[in-house]
Amino acid sequence: MTRIRDIDVLRGFAVCGIMLVNTWQHTAGAIENRVQSLPDWLVENLAQSRFYPIFSFLFGVGVVLFLRSAAHRTPRPWIPLLRRLAVLAAFGLVHRLVNPGEVLLPYALTGALALLPASFLPRWAVLAAGTGATLWAVLFKAGGVWLIPGLALLGMAVMLYAPPPRALRPVFLAAATSAGALVVAWAYLWARPETFEFRFTVAVYPLAGLAAATAYCAGVLLWLRHRPGSLAVLESLGRMALTMYLSGTVIILAVLPLLVTDPTRASVFVMAAVALAAQAAFARWWLARYRYGPLEWVWRCVTWWEPVPNRIPVHRTAEDLGG
Repeated sequence: MTRIRDIDVLRGFAVCGIMLVNTWQHTAGAIENRVQSLPDWLVENLAQSRFYPIFSFLFGVGVVLFLRSAAHRTPRPWIPLLRRLAVLAAFGLVHRLVNPGEVLLPYALTGALALLPASFLPRWAVLAAGTGATLWAVLFKAGGVWLIPGLALLGMAVMLYAPPPRALRPVFLAAATSAGALVVAWAYLWARPETFEFRFTVAVYPLAGLAAATAYCAGVLLWLRHRPGSLAVLESLGRMALTMYLSGTVIILAVLPLLVTDPTRASVFVMAAVALAAQAAFARWWLARYRYGPLEWVWRCVTWWEPVPNRIPVHRTAEDLGG
């Protein structure tokens, strides 16, 4: 996975899943006397804890790509990286006012406290640190936000080792099989509350999420190899992932009063699909005219501490101009 397009497609895929999960989570505490429904089961077992790990992993990938690019512009690439992380933290602080569970601030802190120091380490040390931090988060913290540092470090390690594309198929098969087995195991354990007396039982759920996230990513990349142009809509969403993520919260909060009137919560899927379709249409329209999304452009300008041209020039012919 070295092409920028692959990364954008995966980001766009993660944006779609996070939109669904965030919509579902916002309604979870707002519906009184809620009963477990099929939409709940689908989100809990196929989506929740499956998409933010993708973003966390890709965050580490992005840091490696940024440092490589910045090294061509400045002898101290860590300086623009710190500015970039500071802007991300600012976005996260503002976002946290309306969405306490947001992840931009933890990403920024992870970048400054873990990824930047790790960029000076040999790749084997980055892989070891990422593996250890991920296992610790799974076994002792039951996943959640604690997974971000380890997964981001693993993203860095994958970029540094650059595994060959032929590894995708065995990774997909192994991850999909593991994810299915872990979902079944979790359902079995959940039906037997007494098993939660065992300390590491709760680790099964985040492990299922990580296995599914791996299978999803490998599956998307395999699909891209056979149908390169079929996921262009995800690429557009991925190029504007920051704008899409933050605007998604605005959309969810705007329609939340309607969503909570549906006790079945099936409307969560409908709303997420409609919102994503609108976001995809906007992203396509915007990127036909501009190089970067609105918030991505601000982010880039502050990172480099200078105005960055964004408008795509329109080349007119003499006939267009009436000549």
